[in-house]
Amino acid sequence: MFTRIVANSAILGGKPCIKGTRISVEFLLELVASGASRDDIVKAYPHLTPEDVEEALRYAARSLKNEVVLSAEVLS
Repeated sequence: MFTRIVANSAILGGKPCIKGTRISVEFLLELVASGASRDDIVKAYPHLTPEDVEEALRYAARSLKNEVVLSAEVLS
């Protein structure tokens, strides 16, 4: 399903990264959140392909799809 995303405990503490790089999915999300387009990212990091960036975004979306957020009130 995700052929360009790998997680290796010896690289960036196991964070999901683009295969063959030390560029994490998290870092790419931060770039997009700061306003960078796919083309901006590929231009700044020419060893990445547009497909790398797209797959990272799909990976992040899939990772969050079924996330459950719980909140708790702590009484003192």
